[in-house]
Amino acid sequence: MKMTSTRIIAATLAASCALPAYANGELNLYSSRHYDTDERLYSEFTEATGITINRIEGNADELLTRMEAEGANSPADILLTVDTSRLERAKEMGLLQSVDSDVLESRLPSYLQDADNQWFGFSQRARIFFYDKTDVENPPLDYVSLADPAYEGQLCHRSSSNVYSQTLLAAVIENHGEEAAKNWAQGVVNNFARAPQGGDTDQLRGLVSGECDVSISNTYYFARALRKDVDGLDKEALENIGWVFPAQGAEGAHMNLSGGGVAANAPNRDNAVLFLEYLASDQAQEYFSAGNDEYPGVPGVALSPSVAALGFFQTDNVDLSKVAKNVPTAQRIFNEVGWD
Repeated sequence: MKMTSTRIIAATLAASCALPAYANGELNLYSSRHYDTDERLYSEFTEATGITINRIEGNADELLTRMEAEGANSPADILLTVDTSRLERAKEMGLLQSVDSDVLESRLPSYLQDADNQWFGFSQRARIFFYDKTDVENPPLDYVSLADPAYEGQLCHRSSSNVYSQTLLAAVIENHGEEAAKNWAQGVVNNFARAPQGGDTDQLRGLVSGECDVSISNTYYFARALRKDVDGLDKEALENIGWVFPAQGAEGAHMNLSGGGVAANAPNRDNAVLFLEYLASDQAQEYFSAGNDEYPGVPGVALSPSVAALGFFQTDNVDLSKVAKNVPTAQRIFNEVGWD
């Protein structure tokens, strides 16, 4: 008899986790993931385990401030957010606790696990180059090349206050050193086609409008437009956009992650660990890709067609904890070079 996806998840959890499926109880989830498609992740976990998820949603900074203010009385069991720097900040603020899980240890690659097992990455997005194929014959092939004067007046990027910008520069610092990173940031500023503005989708729209010839965006924004209608990115527009996975043969493409950890004062700790283990299951991993066009954190999990269409590439497996520690230096460099 064919098993339903819910029964498959239940069987997987029962086989791989310390707690039995249908553990019952509740789970208080603080999440800054703002994707409607995540609803399926939560509902299938509840159906498989009997655990009710109570959600508090907001931006990452608000959630961290709230957890800090709540202190030992915080009802939070799980913090779920995007970008390593935010997870590392939660750890430094004492908002997370270590988790000893054979499931997470065996399923996730080491670079997606905090050294103290306080946070784990479950999905990834590559931060890559997109360009107007009608105007650009020789797009940049690595991050360093974005500062080449050949691209003067052609680049679109987000503001320096954005966490994606901060983490990218932090990775450049880790891979190439602080002095080289500052020179790079200054060169990128010199090549801006317009003042930094908008989100990643706006950087892609800038190619369509002709405001810029080269932009930087996380892959899932473009993959989403391949899968469904996105305002300003119709099929005809997408045909004129090319992409480059940077630094192939060198450090590899910079990766952002989405991840989470168990709250330091979690009242439902066992259920929280079970939820993290569920996020590492094949079913949840496939949905990160199919539902939100991300790359699964677990190696070997199938990609959705929209993600697979971008092709395979070498990733930058730099220690993300070290990258996160470079964020204050990155912000100082942004200020010094005038990256708004």
